[in-house]
This record gives sequence, C-alpha cells and structure tokens, in this order.
Amino acid sequence: MTRFRKRRKTVVVSFAEHEADILANLLRNLVELLYDGMPPRATESSDPLAALLDSDGPTSPPEDVVLRRLLPDAYSEDDQASAEFRRFTERGLREGKVGDAKRVLSALEESGADEIALEPDEQLAWLRAINDLRLAIGTRLDIKEEDDYATWEKLPDDDPRRLTYDLYDWLGYLQSALLHNMR
Repeated sequence: MTRFRKRRKTVVVSFAEHEADILANLLRNLVELLYDGMPPRATESSDPLAALLDSDGPTSPPEDVVLRRLLPDAYSEDDQASAEFRRFTERGLREGKVGDAKRVLSALEESGADEIALEPDEQLAWLRAINDLRLAIGTRLDIKEEDDYATWEKLPDDDPRRLTYDLYDWLGYLQSALLHNMR
C-alpha cells in the first residue's frame, strides 16, 4: 500500500512493489506518447539565444486526443494565434513533461518499493507527472465531469474499463496524498 509522510520539507513515499511497477509502466507509456510525433529540431545551435527563440515547432494541434489534452491550444477563439504560440512552446512543453516523467521513473527504478525521499523541487515534478497521467487516462476514458464519479464507481468488475478507471482513481489518491503532505 502506498504511504506518504512528511519529514520537515521532505515528503517520503513508499510503494508496494507492484504499485511501483504499475506507476513506472504508466510513466514509460507517457514518455513514449510524448516523444511520438515530436519533430526533431531543425538545427542544433550552440547559441543560447537561438535555442531560446527556437521556432521550428509544430503549428497544428496533435491528432491524438490525449496529446491534445496534454498540449492544449492557447487561444481557443484564435487559430492563428494558437498556431503561433504552439510553434514556440510545444517542444518545450513536451520536453518538460518528459523530464518530469523521467525524474519520477528514475526515482522509482533506483529505489524500487523502498522509501523515496522527495525534496520540494522533486515533489512538484512528481505532482506534474501524476497529473499528466491522470489527464491521459481520464481523456482515454472520456471522463468529463466530476459528477461522473458515481457512474464510474458503479461499473461492474467485468467491464473492460474498470481496471483503467481504478488506475485513474489510484492516481487521484497519489496526487491528493502528495499535495496534502507538501503543505
């Protein structure tokens, strides 16, 4: 059973071995999804200003509904402004999400089911990665409203969506418990 506890500014989390494995597999899938379709950089530059002004990103939203949820349009009423914003920001957003997921994955792989001490900056990376997993799974399940909870909780055990919903629910617990211990 997953357990969180606070030790000064550090949050200590421990997982049952199967929980650590499940979270690691979900994170690997997220990293793969975020890498898929990410265009390579047009040029690598040693000039830091050129790197900051990288403008070779995509201008249209991803086709995959999960990626559209993780990488939303900035301006829902203005396609041109949204495309321009995406061109300058999508690559960095993807890289940030991959970085957070890999950071959590690395901690899980290094510690297994042992205790993992999370410093404040690591806590935020964990929170962002868990949130991205919940958004991805919630999108696949087509969860739109909080009041869907009663509907999803009534799913029979043999419904193929049940296990996926249970993962979504567990990730919500992880997110809530981590947030509670960050205060």
